[in-house]
Order: sequence, then C-alpha cells, then structure tokens
Amino acid sequence: MKIVFATNNQHKLSEIRSILGESIEVLSLKDIGCDVDIPETGTTLEENALQKAQYVYDHYHIDCFADDTGLEVDALNGAPGIYSARYASMANDSSASHDSEANMARLLKELGENNNRKARFRTVIALIQKRNICECGCTAIKEVHQFEGIVEGEIIRERRGGEGFGYDPIFQPDGYDQTFAELGMDIKNHISHRARAVQKLANYLLGK
Repeated sequence: MKIVFATNNQHKLSEIRSILGESIEVLSLKDIGCDVDIPETGTTLEENALQKAQYVYDHYHIDCFADDTGLEVDALNGAPGIYSARYASMANDSSASHDSEANMARLLKELGENNNRKARFRTVIALIQKRNICECGCTAIKEVHQFEGIVEGEIIRERRGGEGFGYDPIFQPDGYDQTFAELGMDIKNHISHRARAVQKLANYLLGK
C-alpha cells in the first residue's frame, strides 16, 4: 500500500515510517514532485490537517494524509496551540518560523516561575481516500477520516536531552522522569501524541 504524507519534514517522516512499518509505503511531498508550501490558514488543528490533505488530493489525485500538532499549555490558555511551530516569530520579527530554540525560549519566558506547568501535545491526522462507488470504477467519491492523539505532561524549567525536535527538550510526559528529548525515539514512538494518532491511522488502513 502506498500513501502520501503531506510533509517534507524529515523528522516527521522518520517517525511516521518507523511507526507504520513496511506494510505501508509512505511517500513525502518531494516524492510526488510537490514543492509548494501548502498554506495552513485554519483556526484549529483539525482544519489545518484537512486543508493540507485536501490540497494534495485535489492536485495529485492520490490517497494522502496530513497532520497538525500543537502544544497546549494550561497556564497560557492553550497557547501556543496551532501556532506552535512559529510561536517565537509571532512575537519577534527577527525570529525565523520553525526556530525550535527561539520557540522554547519564548515559552519558558512567558511561563516564568508559574508553578502550573501542565501541558499536552495534541496531533490530528486527516486522511483522504478515493473510493469507487460502482463496479466499473467510472464514478468515485472521497472518504475523509480524522484521528487524534494526545499525550499529557508538563513543561520543565530548562532544556534537557539531545534527541527529538521542536519542544521535546522541555516536555516531560506524565509517568516519566525524562523529557521526550531524553527518552529517545524508540520510546517516544510508542507513547507520543503523533504515535497514538498514527497508530489509529494504521489500524484503520490495515483493517484492524
């Protein structure tokens, strides 16, 4: 089975391919010749994930899925949320979008000495597939499904660990005394928000 994951983020691709295994061949945007920076103008993770998947489906007519992930911090009223990847650049014109160090620095600064460090990572995956509705295949419709994965945890006060990406060095999942960046990819791929959403996707695709 082949399916397109609407991303060129190598960290995400490696994580997804590791979780799905060899039964499903996951193609990137680069693999299908798509070099467009697909817009994300939704106001929720669900809207952004569907927007990206819809773009690929409309332009390349291939089964595809897309994800959007946000870090939601209770003391910051759910921020950075859908703006997680560009959190620092929203406050500082000199900060580049997807600058993980700058994003973490802003988050830690805004939390300050607040003792409420509770937070969660949430991933939403939107899947679009073409389905024939007659035996000869002359007519087709699309099916849309969404899958969600959540991992609860807390924001620690200083960075720890050298693996992972994004906010991993400052996020410690519940039940562990290490951050995502310290736990390593093998453990993270079993317990993370994305792992949980992808497992639901995999179960659906494999008919489990």
